[in-house]
Amino acid sequence: MEFLDYIVVALFFVLMVIIGFASFKKVTSSGDFFVGGGKVPWWLAGISHHVSGYSGVVFVGYAAIAYENGFTIYVWWACSIAIACFIGAFTFAPRWSKLRKALHIESPTEYLATRYNVPAQQLMAWSGVILKLFDVGAKWASIGILLYGFTGLPISVGILLSGIVSLLYITIGGLWADLYTDLAQFIVQFLAGIVLFVAVMMHLGGTGSLMGIWHDLPEGHSNLFNGPYTGLFFIAVLGVNFLSYNGGTWNLAARYISSPSGKSATKAALLSGVLYVFWPLVLFFPMWAAPLLDLPGMEHPSESYAILVQQFLPAGLVGLVLAGMFANTMSMTTSDANTVSAVISRDILPRMFKRFQNLSQAQGLLLARIATFVFTLLTLVIALENQRFGGVLGLIISWFLALVGAVSVPMMLGLLPVFKHADSKTAIGSILGGLVAFILTKMVFSVSLAVETGAPLFTAAFIFILASLLRRGKPVPAEVEELMEALAQPDEEDLPEVTKMIG
Repeated sequence: MEFLDYIVVALFFVLMVIIGFASFKKVTSSGDFFVGGGKVPWWLAGISHHVSGYSGVVFVGYAAIAYENGFTIYVWWACSIAIACFIGAFTFAPRWSKLRKALHIESPTEYLATRYNVPAQQLMAWSGVILKLFDVGAKWASIGILLYGFTGLPISVGILLSGIVSLLYITIGGLWADLYTDLAQFIVQFLAGIVLFVAVMMHLGGTGSLMGIWHDLPEGHSNLFNGPYTGLFFIAVLGVNFLSYNGGTWNLAARYISSPSGKSATKAALLSGVLYVFWPLVLFFPMWAAPLLDLPGMEHPSESYAILVQQFLPAGLVGLVLAGMFANTMSMTTSDANTVSAVISRDILPRMFKRFQNLSQAQGLLLARIATFVFTLLTLVIALENQRFGGVLGLIISWFLALVGAVSVPMMLGLLPVFKHADSKTAIGSILGGLVAFILTKMVFSVSLAVETGAPLFTAAFIFILASLLRRGKPVPAEVEELMEALAQPDEEDLPEVTKMIG
């Protein structure tokens, strides 16, 4: 990179820190820190939900898949998420906002103590926190790989650089800092993506290359499914993403929880879904075209995007693209850190230690910031040791995708009245069943990627649904009936508070 590129990246980091400090005044309580006081406008929540689904993994792991397997990455990744958002906009998204009004929740797992019981809540909270350590660690590792591709600096430098800046602004500004930086990062990502898209398209001969490249790419690159990414794998990922992007991934649930109404949350989900339909087509085009380009010095397909940028963009714009990739990763990791710290400080610590119960607003806010700092620090350690867990793709596909579905089944399905008979034993049994399926497919039997990814989710879902059906006719606890009634209320009516309050 040229000196001008380093200046652009440095200015981006300065902007992130400025936004963090500017958001400081909007945060006076843990409710402001975690859910923006329930006042986040739908368009900001929608953009943040969309941007929070990206990270440097897209430009490292997914770039390698696009290089080696072609169009299939758009089908099983972007399209599955778009479908999840469109369906979830009318099923799950509005329920999260209503939960905040009915139970005054500030974390996605906070309602589980009322819906099931404390042991079930703790199992899901602890499982999710541990899972997120690996997921966020993979994203830090991906940005380190990107920086190495651009500058030759050690991977650990990229991990620590992005991590320290993120630690600073998310610890200070909470969700508001995360939302405003998401907006800034979306703008940077848009500009960087458009510039590279146009540069590659013109190099290949103009607009005709948009369709023309598929005739010249290796066989199978234009197929909807290619390589290990089969139709069965798509179904598995669709199932995982349906739960994940509608709240099973906690930071995405926070975007809906922070919405002022169910209708606002619905519009946010629809906006995110529309962006997933169109924007990845622009973003992935250079990655799809990469096999037709002479990319000097490439030792692995995961380096293709970084080399592509440096070859086709002038000084300054290279820095903009790198800033955009930093933006993607930091958006996802900081939103994860914010939401996971909510679970730690609201659901885990108060159950373990009485000293964390009934805190004042100032004490709750301090605990929130400490939890955010410590969690983020631990993810950086995981990132530095990512090769021990199978590298970036190993962490994302083999660990996170395979486990997030199983852990989120009782959390998500428990919001639906059709499953109101499911109790704590049903919830715990489904999670344990999913974990057993993960162990068997990951460590005991040799199975396809589709089975490895989908088995934990579908095992957990089967157990949960079957147990719910077997319990039909048995009495439902009064607090659960009240919760379901509250979630069924239209937006225009004031939501009743559920009798059994959390905490």
